[in-house]
Amino acid sequence: MAKHDDEFLEFASARTSHLFRTAYLMCGDWHQAEDLVQETLGKIYAVWGRKRRIENPDAYAQTVLTRTFISARRKRSSREMPSSQIPDREFHEADTTLRMTLLAGLAELPAKDRAVLVLRFWEDRSVEEVAHIMGASSGAVRTRTNRALSRLRGTLGDRLPDLAVV
Repeated sequence: MAKHDDEFLEFASARTSHLFRTAYLMCGDWHQAEDLVQETLGKIYAVWGRKRRIENPDAYAQTVLTRTFISARRKRSSREMPSSQIPDREFHEADTTLRMTLLAGLAELPAKDRAVLVLRFWEDRSVEEVAHIMGASSGAVRTRTNRALSRLRGTLGDRLPDLAVV
């Protein structure tokens, strides 16, 4: 195996679980998240030998994941709703209710709105980072964030009265 293959395997092993969590939050479906991560890693591997041009592989992976997700949503001819099943993990009951309510609300948002909320608030990225990842201006990210939060609040309505203004 070539040296760059070993480096890629090391990178993929270290980042796969993080990419999967982000993908799951974006698409809301376990299997689609697995497919999204696999496609993302495939795209990264295709350019990995030229990685010297990639200054920050983690940021590049996040960008590829986000753009692949948005592109897949754009291509999909039928709007599938993600399964209501969540990954098999232990949750406290209050956390489970909150998490399921938020995931249901996220599932109803358009792909770009979902992506901007996940990147801004789950990944805790700055407006500038999200703008770079999504290929948009900072102003567009701020506008989309505000609109997405408004849509999420509107979608959740009384189901989540304690959703704080972020």
